[in-house]
Amino acid sequence: GKAQAIDDKNGFIKIIADAKYGEILGAHLVGPDVTEMLPELSLARFMEITPAEIARTVHAHPTLSEVLAEAAHAVEGHPIHM
Repeated sequence: GKAQAIDDKNGFIKIIADAKYGEILGAHLVGPDVTEMLPELSLARFMEITPAEIARTVHAHPTLSEVLAEAAHAVEGHPIHM
């Protein structure tokens, strides 16, 4: 939603996680203002939060962080908008 509002829809987030335990091993973030999403991923890594737990967390609309929730859903095999 926000990407459309700011007319900058180029970018993506990819979360790399261990298939057995769900541990986040790393991530790729490309696009506008992705630096604002780094703290959530850093905290998730530090606190051993899984993509499933990120997916269940509220990500307000319209924000760019919605893409982080979408990436977490994708890791779990349940993307919303793909």
